[in-house]
Amino acid sequence: MVRVRRALVSVHDKTGVVEFARGLVALGVEILSTGGTAKLLRESGVKVRDVSEVTGFPEMLDGRVKTLHPKIHAGILARRDKPEHLAQLKAQGIEPIDLVAIPP
Repeated sequence: MVRVRRALVSVHDKTGVVEFARGLVALGVEILSTGGTAKLLRESGVKVRDVSEVTGFPEMLDGRVKTLHPKIHAGILARRDKPEHLAQLKAQGIEPIDLVAIPP
């Protein structure tokens, strides 16, 4: 079983997202988020890191482009069972993302 260390939380329907994120933080998970979700979490006292801080690139096109960046997708797609994937992440300064919570 993989221990979840980082989670990307970016939802349109915010119902229950604060409680969900609080539960993750209580388990020691770092929350990455975008736009309105990050704002809501922050205003609710949940520690959150903006995706734009991770990528060094602002959200654009009315918020439709925010997570489309190698620092996000490589963190999600890297296989933990492949040492070469982990080495590539490390070489690029990318941290793995273990959990993704997005709308269906």
